[in-house]
Amino acid sequence: MVYLLSLLDKSPLDEGSTATDALRTTVKLAQMSEELGYHRFWVAEHHSMPTLASSAPEVLIAHLLARTARIRIGSGGVMLQHYSAYKVAETFNLLASLAPDRVDLGVGKAPGGFPLSTKALQVGIDPARKPDFASQLSEINGYLAADPSSNGPLATPFPPTAPDRFLLGASVESAELAASKGWRLVFAGQLNGDPENLRRTFEAYERASGGKTPILALTAYAAEDTAVARKAVGDLRIVKVFLKDGRSVNVGTEEQAAEYARQAGAEIDRLDTKAPSVLHGTAAEVRRQLDDLHSQYGIAEFIIETPPLGAAERLASVERLAKERLSLAA
Repeated sequence: MVYLLSLLDKSPLDEGSTATDALRTTVKLAQMSEELGYHRFWVAEHHSMPTLASSAPEVLIAHLLARTARIRIGSGGVMLQHYSAYKVAETFNLLASLAPDRVDLGVGKAPGGFPLSTKALQVGIDPARKPDFASQLSEINGYLAADPSSNGPLATPFPPTAPDRFLLGASVESAELAASKGWRLVFAGQLNGDPENLRRTFEAYERASGGKTPILALTAYAAEDTAVARKAVGDLRIVKVFLKDGRSVNVGTEEQAAEYARQAGAEIDRLDTKAPSVLHGTAAEVRRQLDDLHSQYGIAEFIIETPPLGAAERLASVERLAKERLSLAA
């Protein structure tokens, strides 16, 4: 089974630790990933969340590029609704000039936070003039094309190779949009693991892109034995809160659901709680689950997020999966 393994990290804070501790773990994880042969290392964007230290992925990407040598580093992803497409293109062109052929620009449609942080991020944006998501993708395409004869602003500096572009989504609509704009689709399986939705989204992207296969992002944990893995992920939950004004969002706890409703100024209609989709077991068992997905959907690359366990276990899981992959190749 031949496929690439990559990683996504949110820089979670362990209990009693600081953001500095969490970011040091992220750096260590990126360096370890490079040594172990992972293809990419991406960092996320979350706002006003005390348990996560990654609020500005472009800043963290620059730091990680300086502390690694070969592995691709990118965003998983920039929450595009908050920003100017021009500024995003400038930032990633600069990163790609600092580290040619190593930078990935992944973007997402979600806010990456609760209503108050979204309001703070967009305080200077005129809603009447705000472009839609599809228009922003088109604008970034234009800015990254590096056409000196353009009559518009130039997103300088122009790197030797433009950043690779990825759209994070989990719907047929996202698949068709990514294909129409020439972006690679990363199916966010860690957020929506429904097999039927995955099948329909993959088929839509392959049809619209002329046969290309999406990358699959998912959550996986490899432990020293099956029982340990089952116990570690057994208490994980996703809470989907439905507000009476029609909005809905996934959060981690009922307390977060109540806080989201407070910030949104709306009452909760209902909560749906379920266990998240997490591949887990020994490294060999997780590898077999990846093999099955590869065989079923033709997936050429997985982007793996480790559950919010302690730093030591996150690092150990990443190492176990890499060693299992190497033993299989041997």
